[in-house]
Amino acid sequence: MIRVIGRRPAADGAGRAFFARIRCLPSRIVSVAEAIARYPEAQFVHLSAGGAEIVCLIHSPASGAGTDLLLERLPRATAVLDVSVHLAFHRYGSPGASDDWTGFPDGLDEEQRSALEATRRPRTGAVIFPGPEDAPLLAALAEDGRADYATLAATTGWSQDRVAHRIGVLERAGTLVLDVDVLPEQLGFTTQAVLWLSVTPAYIDELGTALAADPQVVFTAATTGRHNVVAVLVCRDDHDLYHHLTTTIAALPGVAGYEISLTTRKLKQAASLVVAGALRPSG
Repeated sequence: MIRVIGRRPAADGAGRAFFARIRCLPSRIVSVAEAIARYPEAQFVHLSAGGAEIVCLIHSPASGAGTDLLLERLPRATAVLDVSVHLAFHRYGSPGASDDWTGFPDGLDEEQRSALEATRRPRTGAVIFPGPEDAPLLAALAEDGRADYATLAATTGWSQDRVAHRIGVLERAGTLVLDVDVLPEQLGFTTQAVLWLSVTPAYIDELGTALAADPQVVFTAATTGRHNVVAVLVCRDDHDLYHHLTTTIAALPGVAGYEISLTTRKLKQAASLVVAGALRPSG
């Protein structure tokens, strides 16, 4: 239910992120969602609305290089009835990191947080992006962020010292982060929903910042389109979701309207496939 993965932050210049809502022929929706989940560009691939819609997050190169990107392939699929795509042009929360989700009331205290923060590599001001020679290293870390230097050295053909040095360089530059992928369902949090919020422009930043600090929110972004803020919630059950909507969310300023996409099946959680209730590498 837990995987440690190495990845490049979406904010490091590697590309843009888009939310996609995809309606398909009912008889083909699962096969289309499974095909989308296998692409590395796709994250958070879920079925919602009783299985009538696919909701996913797609990363696309900023340069627009390549003519066979997922965003370009989707409309050509014969099973696809409609595609709605919205640019997530501002991510709230810690830059390049996942939001600090925890539905548990007993979070870390300040002393425990300080102890963990002390183990982080200090960031440098240098902008260093991974090059083609780093591809085997990054692929191995995406497969297993806990891989030791000996394993990574065997994979890359480098020495262990070179592996350790390069990981340190990329981490300090902020272009490699170690993240944790978790299946909340295995921890008793069975309800997940995407909130599509229509927010008055003057309140977008205030509301997005507040949502990112909410312990039950795993992702928050300002997006293009009629629904200009998107948030992903993880709750214990449907009653917990209802209570959260009518108390915490209802108290936020500037919300003019909303839609809810309730997850009915999860095929991909961040960078991991979900197979038989377990996280698996997506490669």
